[in-house]
Amino acid sequence: MAGHLLLVDDEPGLREAVQAYLEDSGFTVNVASNAKVGWEMLEKQTPDLVISDIMMPEVDGYQFLQQMRDDVRFSRLPVVFLTARGMTKDRIEGYSAGVDAYLPKPFDPDELVAIVTNLMERKAAKSEGANADIADLASQVAEIRALLTNQPQFSIAANPVKIDFTPREQSVLDLVAEGLMNKEIARRLETSVRNVEKYVSRLFNKTDTNSRTELVRFALENGLTK
Repeated sequence: MAGHLLLVDDEPGLREAVQAYLEDSGFTVNVASNAKVGWEMLEKQTPDLVISDIMMPEVDGYQFLQQMRDDVRFSRLPVVFLTARGMTKDRIEGYSAGVDAYLPKPFDPDELVAIVTNLMERKAAKSEGANADIADLASQVAEIRALLTNQPQFSIAANPVKIDFTPREQSVLDLVAEGLMNKEIARRLETSVRNVEKYVSRLFNKTDTNSRTELVRFALENGLTK
């Protein structure tokens, strides 16, 4: 499976060798000598996958990964760590930070190609499923906006349910009730889509609802949103 990759590593020899092997395997590879340059390249062209070293000057791999995960544009971008640090606690730190795969140096380049190919195939499969999810989400948003258009029909229940939302949960609920999609909410709150999804999931759990339409209807009937 061909694809566009970004390789970030401050070791020239390894960077050139990995780039050559990946390109021989059919990938298009852009390279950066540090995370700062890597970020600039990300903003110019989003790759299909990022391969990054951990031990780099100024901005290390963990910081670079966090920067990607906090940006809605790159929050779902597959990331592979290449590193000389092979201790279990280091791998745990990488996975906790949101890395998709972790390959200690020295490594077999065929293994890297297999990891990259697998992650890109999974990304493609998720993308197909996401298209269906987006269509369903758009339908729910349309229903929410229809509910809001006819909002006067809703009256607060005689014994409204009282739920303690955190300030951020309340903000997300208010924006969902405005008919905004997750990407729009993330932009408004300056957070990642992944974080918004977590908050929406918590709202479903706290209100015992299963869709955005049910959530907004419940919130309107119980005076839980503006």
